Amino acid sequence: MRVLLFTGKGGVGKTTTAAATATLGALRGLRTLVLSTDAAHTLADTFDAAVGPDPTPVDDSLYVQQVDAQRLFERSWGEVQGYLLRLLGTAGVDALAAEELTVLPGAEEVLALLELRAQARSGEWDLIVVDCAPTAETLRLLALPEVLRWYVGRVMPSDRRLVRGLAPALGRISGVPLPKDDVVEAVARLSAELAEVRDLLTDESSSVRLVLTPESVVVAEARRALTRLSLYGYRVDGVVANRVFPFEGADAWRAQWAAAQQVQLADVEASFRGLPVWQAAYRPCEPLGMEALAHLATGAYGDDDPLAVRPVPVPLAVRESGRGWVLTLALPFAQRGEVELSRRGDDLVVTVGAHRRVLALPAALARAEVSGAALRDGELRVRFRRPRVAQPVAAGTTTGGTEAAS
Repeated sequence: MRVLLFTGKGGVGKTTTAAATATLGALRGLRTLVLSTDAAHTLADTFDAAVGPDPTPVDDSLYVQQVDAQRLFERSWGEVQGYLLRLLGTAGVDALAAEELTVLPGAEEVLALLELRAQARSGEWDLIVVDCAPTAETLRLLALPEVLRWYVGRVMPSDRRLVRGLAPALGRISGVPLPKDDVVEAVARLSAELAEVRDLLTDESSSVRLVLTPESVVVAEARRALTRLSLYGYRVDGVVANRVFPFEGADAWRAQWAAAQQVQLADVEASFRGLPVWQAAYRPCEPLGMEALAHLATGAYGDDDPLAVRPVPVPLAVRESGRGWVLTLALPFAQRGEVELSRRGDDLVVTVGAHRRVLALPAALARAEVSGAALRDGELRVRFRRPRVAQPVAAGTTTGGTEAAS
């Protein structure tokens, strides 16, 4: 199964591009689902069809779904919300205010991810195209599986039987209701499901596609998006430059626009070297409906197969080197001054600007020491030195209570 995610700055036409690509897949006979995670659902308008919260057919092989966050929230988060309401009630918080406070931050993004997982597990689809929210929201959405798994792994009790036994006594002592099994299970289930989402989205059959228009501000945003997506370990397999003015038959005003766009397109080709850059022409009217969308996709992709799994370097890799290891993390366009690196126990924390990723190190690296780091050619390389091994003490040697080490 192929999974393609489309994102870009608001207003660049990512929904149209996602819909056009999905239409092309369906016309090739692939059973295709287009799923929107954008709160401002516009897929129904793009296909000029009525679309519901469940997969809705718009053609024999093409289905469209706009996630109903409220319905999924009540189904997936009900147990936890009930506990939080009891907790806030104990603290004297007004019932209405408590209701507002217990809405999970980023609920729509979380539930959209869980719906993507459910559809991928159903086995119904050959191709799932995800119309993501604008870039900033998409970055938050794609970071959620790892962030929540890390958080739950540290705040959840490691031994639930102990919590079950102590909960009544601790509740009486503290006066605060402790979570029951159903609450603990709900949070653990959420963590496990989001771990599956991350596995799905980092699989080699899944990739992100950036949509932009040939404008300097938009191109700069796309470069930053590539850096952040790489930080979180997601593969970007191509760029779609949308609304490109043709030179042919252009009057003086359009000719100026076309010339300015060519300058930006040259910058796009240079910036995203190694990735295909497809161009979709600016059309005289909105591409609405399957016929117009298919025409748009055919013109943009040309002879390329937009559904092919393209070889994309893995954003995160570890290799042995000399007396240790080197961890390499792709950070294209990142500047040295905006990258920070720190070590917290078994975790490596990488910060790029306002975005942070906590990397749970594999066992070998968790025991090792960081011996250096450098940012070169769009890659962060972190060197780890093997832990020093204690030397055996010869018979009859007095060590004074300390262990000899190399």
